[in-house]
Amino acid sequence: MGSEGPGGVTIHVTGFKKFHGVAENPTEAIVDNLKAFVEETGLPAGVTLGSCTVLDVAGDGALPLLYKVLESGISNVTETTKLIWLHLGVNSGLARFAVEWQAVNKATFRYPDELGWQPQKLPIVMEDGEISMIRKTSCLAPTILERLKAKSYNVILSEDAGRFVCNY
Repeated sequence: MGSEGPGGVTIHVTGFKKFHGVAENPTEAIVDNLKAFVEETGLPAGVTLGSCTVLDVAGDGALPLLYKVLESGISNVTETTKLIWLHLGVNSGLARFAVEWQAVNKATFRYPDELGWQPQKLPIVMEDGEISMIRKTSCLAPTILERLKAKSYNVILSEDAGRFVCNY
């Protein structure tokens, strides 16, 4: 009593459905199969897989589901629980994994998203200001990159999430 043990880590994972130019999104298959994989192989002590959610490749239209996922992911969190939100995306022009560590506050789509929206030069988060505003992750992306490389993963650090839905 009075001293709680260390909190656990809960990981929530999202991926995308198909979209223009990517008829079968591998992130959808990963997210759909992740719970079964974790049940078979397990996770380290103190680590829990939270939600696994596949999202429409859409900007504003996908926000209600995303907010619902985020809210449900924090509803049972204690002060000692650490949360990790991992989003998987795909870049069909890249032959290796990329750790994204920043996004631009700009919605300019070359083609409509999966819900038919095609914004041009709109800020994603109005409170963040101009469309040139860059938001960086609080994760130590270079450290994550080096640890993945040490395990022989073919991975790079990306400074450009593109100008499609990934900036969301």
